[in-house]
Amino acid sequence: MFDWAEQVCSSDKKLALPIMTHPGIELTGKTVFDAVTTGEVHFNAINALNSSFPAIAATMIMDLTVEAEAFGAEVNFAQHEIPTIRHRLVSDYDSVEKLVVPECDKERISQYLLATKLAAQNITNKPVLAGCIGPMSLAGRLFDMTEIMTAMFIEPQTIHLLLKKCTSFILNYVNALKKCGANGLIIAEPAAGLLSAEMCDEFSSAYIKTIIDEVQDDSFMVFLHNCGNTGHLTQSMVSTGAKGLHFGNKIDMVKVLNEVPSNIIVLGNLDPVGIFKMSTPAEVEKSTLKLLNDTSEFKNFIISTGCDTPPNIPIQNIEAFYSAIDKFNSTKI
Repeated sequence: MFDWAEQVCSSDKKLALPIMTHPGIELTGKTVFDAVTTGEVHFNAINALNSSFPAIAATMIMDLTVEAEAFGAEVNFAQHEIPTIRHRLVSDYDSVEKLVVPECDKERISQYLLATKLAAQNITNKPVLAGCIGPMSLAGRLFDMTEIMTAMFIEPQTIHLLLKKCTSFILNYVNALKKCGANGLIIAEPAAGLLSAEMCDEFSSAYIKTIIDEVQDDSFMVFLHNCGNTGHLTQSMVSTGAKGLHFGNKIDMVKVLNEVPSNIIVLGNLDPVGIFKMSTPAEVEKSTLKLLNDTSEFKNFIISTGCDTPPNIPIQNIEAFYSAIDKFNSTKI
């Protein structure tokens, strides 16, 4: 994977890795509910997307409820929407202390492992990147995001205990994904975007670094996604040791690229809703070309969405995105 990263950064062409799984679900005629509950359907969606568009890696569905559900949180499901957590599972030190770190066979975890295994076995022309939630974002789902923001100040020992349990589970889960054959991982840590740089270091990046230090190696590369970072958390993200950093659409990509070491892959950051879902194909092409031109001097930049695209993205907009990349590359030959 490190060799792959070097090849990506030395390419004469601009490459693409959008976080875009819902179009694959729609290509197979299935619902979001089908894909997030059944490993075979999940894989078929990723495989359909891989067959249809030339992303440089295959990414699994970004579902940030799977890990919380494994801990015992109740999940709201809808046919065509991403699942959500119903209510908090823990509320104080005692309840956190009693919280049991689950095994990797609880609830839908087994289906996500199956989907990853099938993808690794069948998609062999590019890396397969599994996905998981970050410790801070998982803790926020278990404790409630509003409540945890207060608790970090008035009872930090409670939140650190919760983060240790979340990190322990995520580490076991990531090792299981790695055993399934995944070539890498996207850790989604959007909740950290709400924190100051110092708080992010303490309550997010330190725990992510623990995970990365154990699992990242030449066969398994970690990408850290934080769509909440508006520029104040970039160095905190770098400190985790992730070989790839993925940024949301609220950030200035040129500024980011000037701040991140050139040996780290940087991905972002076209608006998945405002551009991919709400714009016309001509507007998608224009926005894509602008970002490519703005970042053209940076070899470590891979164009991407700012986050996972929502359901019902027009296929014509995806085609316009890739067409713009081809147009940009043809002018640089």
